[in-house]
Parts: sequence; C-alpha cells; structure tokens
Amino acid sequence: MNRFYNGWEPLFEQEFAKPYFRELKSFLVKEYAEKIVYPPKSLILNAFDSTSPDEVNVVILGQDPYINPGQAMGMAFSVPEGVRPPPSLQNVFKEIKDDLGYPSQIKGGDLTPWANQGVLLLNTSLTVVQGQSNSHKGHGWEQFTDEVIRFLNKRERGMVFMLWGSNAISKRRLVTNPRHLVLTAAHPSPLSAYNGFFGCKHFSKANEFLKKQYREIRW
Repeated sequence: MNRFYNGWEPLFEQEFAKPYFRELKSFLVKEYAEKIVYPPKSLILNAFDSTSPDEVNVVILGQDPYINPGQAMGMAFSVPEGVRPPPSLQNVFKEIKDDLGYPSQIKGGDLTPWANQGVLLLNTSLTVVQGQSNSHKGHGWEQFTDEVIRFLNKRERGMVFMLWGSNAISKRRLVTNPRHLVLTAAHPSPLSAYNGFFGCKHFSKANEFLKKQYREIRW
C-alpha cells in the first residue's frame, strides 16, 4: 500500500502517516501471512485506483469484502469477470430492474463499468478473513473510510451517497455538505434485503439528482 492512486494522493499521504494506519498496516501484514484474507493485497485499494476523486458521482458504501474464494476484488459488491454474482449482487440487480424497469447494463458481476462512470464502490472495512464477515472490523479501516467520506464531503460538485447496511449508515453523520444527496437502506444481503433494500429506488433517485447536473449513471 505504498503506491499512490489516481488523484487520491492528498488524502493517502495524510492518512498513511497517522499512527492508526501504521498499526493497521502491521496488523494486515500479520493477517495476510497467517490467514487467508480477501481481497488479494494488490487489490485492497482497487476502488480508488478505478475511480478518481474528481470523477466521483456516486459512492456506494457496503460492509466488507466478500468472504468466499475468488470473489473479492477491492470494489464493493463487484466480482471478477467470469465469477457468478453472489446473492447480495443478485439482489442489487433485482432492485435495479424493479426500480428502473429494465435490467442492469452489467453483464456478469464485474462492476468496473460503474467505476468508469464515477461510482466509488467502497466498503467500510477493506479486508476480511475468509469465511468471517466483519473479521477486520475495529482495526482501523473504519477510521480510514471515515476520512474518505470527509474528503469527498468537501467537494463542491454534488454527489450521491448510497449507504447500505448499519455499518455504512453509521457514516451518515459525516456527510454535512448540502450539495450532496444521502440515501440509506438495508444491506442487499439475503439476510436483510427484504427489510428495506428492496423498494428503496436508490438508482432512479440517484439519476434524478444527477440529471439536474447534466450527469447520469448507466446502471
């Protein structure tokens, strides 16, 4: 994690130097050495590599990476090309179709086309132990992703924050700029999707907001 990414340098230089992040990095070195951890080390910050801060139109914030082999790729909810969409992503696609009236433009489960349109696919925690959801919670990632939200909150160009699940919704307090739109819903996991994700209509609401600024996401 010594590289700098795609316009995020001011934030990364500041955060990487802080004690909490140095402790997080030491923790991760040990975890990756002793356990199976996702995503691969080279993809931990893939979301930032894929979407520059000046291009962000939408932030989709989830919980933590997928916990099964071959799925996590450093972008929330996305899986590599050729990997079957997990249930959470299938539910996202179901909501898109129900909301917009037509299927997602995504073929398969790789959400890189969204990232290329300025959708930052972020989790509150960026790493996880195989098979153990929330296993890296409380080790520093939450502080880092807090700072990401604060960094984007200062932006003048309005953006949409979609906060899915309790971990993500806890960051609602960080979006104080009235230029931005904040949307909250249950996590799309099968365990919670029927508790407020289905029917949230976040995708149409986001585009309605963005169209006022002559922008739109092709979901």
